[in-house]
Amino acid sequence: MDYKLKRISAAGIPEAIAKAGLYRSLNEPEEAESICRDILAVDPQHQLALRLLGLAITDQFTGGASDRVRETEETFQRLSDPYERLYYTGILYERRAKAQFNAGQPPHILLPLFEQALRTFAEAEKISPPGNDDAILRWNRCVRLLQNRTYVWDVWEQQRAPFDTEDAPPT
Repeated sequence: MDYKLKRISAAGIPEAIAKAGLYRSLNEPEEAESICRDILAVDPQHQLALRLLGLAITDQFTGGASDRVRETEETFQRLSDPYERLYYTGILYERRAKAQFNAGQPPHILLPLFEQALRTFAEAEKISPPGNDDAILRWNRCVRLLQNRTYVWDVWEQQRAPFDTEDAPPT
């Protein structure tokens, strides 16, 4: 048997987009990613397929080295609208930070990622279309996460302090 990918038709793209969205909703990001790649093989600049592809990849983040951050960033940089490039890149940083938090990474690794997301959302907000508050909503979610996770940062600092003290050379 010959294992070659088959091309979908241009006429099938709208239905394929709907299926990709459905698979993301069903928490099957690998399926959504595959469909987006099929669409992009036919129409490499299809904006919705690029957005869905990037989001499907971030849906797969685990907080480990296997997360495809660079690939996702490159995908979002292919978006033609400057606002969307910023907004979705902010989502990339936010989801990377969340995945690393869930993987147990320490705050000194997480905070710069959340700050990067916040900076990107702030830039997106400056050029957002009238009535589009998505960047503000994402900003607020990041801030709330940071505010609600304060106890985690405090516990980490308390645990780190004795280690630093014990690890110091004798005086």
